[in-house]
Amino acid sequence: METGNTTSGFILLGLLNHTRAHQVLFVMILTIVFTSLVGNALMILLIHQDHRLHTPMYFLLSQLSLIDMMLVSTTMPKMAADYLTGQKSISIAGCGLQIFFFLTLEGGECFLLAAMSYDRYVAVCHPLRYPILMSWQLCLRMTLGSWLLGAADGLMQAVATLTFPFCSGREIDHFFCEAPALLQLVCGDTSVFEYLMYICCVLMLLIPFFLILTSYSLILTAVLCMHSTEACKKAFATCSSHLAVVGLFYGAATFIYMRPKSYRSANHDKVVSAFYTIFTPVLNPLIYSLRNSEVKGALRKCIARCAL
Repeated sequence: METGNTTSGFILLGLLNHTRAHQVLFVMILTIVFTSLVGNALMILLIHQDHRLHTPMYFLLSQLSLIDMMLVSTTMPKMAADYLTGQKSISIAGCGLQIFFFLTLEGGECFLLAAMSYDRYVAVCHPLRYPILMSWQLCLRMTLGSWLLGAADGLMQAVATLTFPFCSGREIDHFFCEAPALLQLVCGDTSVFEYLMYICCVLMLLIPFFLILTSYSLILTAVLCMHSTEACKKAFATCSSHLAVVGLFYGAATFIYMRPKSYRSANHDKVVSAFYTIFTPVLNPLIYSLRNSEVKGALRKCIARCAL
């Protein structure tokens, strides 16, 4: 296939068509996106307003909510505009920015979830030493490190992906610019880049995931040794919500980025990508608010204050 001129950008084929069923699904997706933005913004507001939530644990949670808001804002407005207007083109610069911001946020969330698991490990296993082992200085360093590592990965993959020669077909079978989908249009050998991308995925996904499993294994061991039933229930309630988020996020991300090219299916990739870019962000505030008495208390306090 001939190499095409990509100065005019690409065409995003999208997630939905204009059948009645997909129109209903589009309205549902918009509702979920709106709920996600409102829920995560509310989490950030509650954590900022209530002094009882001014702890490293809730600061990390506010960063997770911020990442989820930005993640939804990176992909959903373009998808909605394309569906409503029928103008599905995206420029080279726009595609590169989507790849950069998406991978920055995804990578940042990987390391942030690992930091949150360490916070829970210290809180459960070493509660008396928590102010020392999880100081504000360490918390800020881990947060900054998460953002910087995510940005480094996003910049590297965005630049490397767009330097390849693309074939004359400019249609990306996806609803946003994602590096694996864009590689399907390359008219050259991408094996070296795919190998490097696989190594990046090991560093960004498997190492944080291993740290998370280690933290929760230690937490589970400590919880099983507790003689207080109430303490056990509280520890499990605190950690189970985090594990639910981790399982949903890492499962979907691993499916997208760690499969060989020969096993990829555009339809499967779009569905899984939709899951962790649309549905996971709305689950985070729901899981943390419904399973956390302190957050629910802050919400009741905020509602009471607004009602006066």
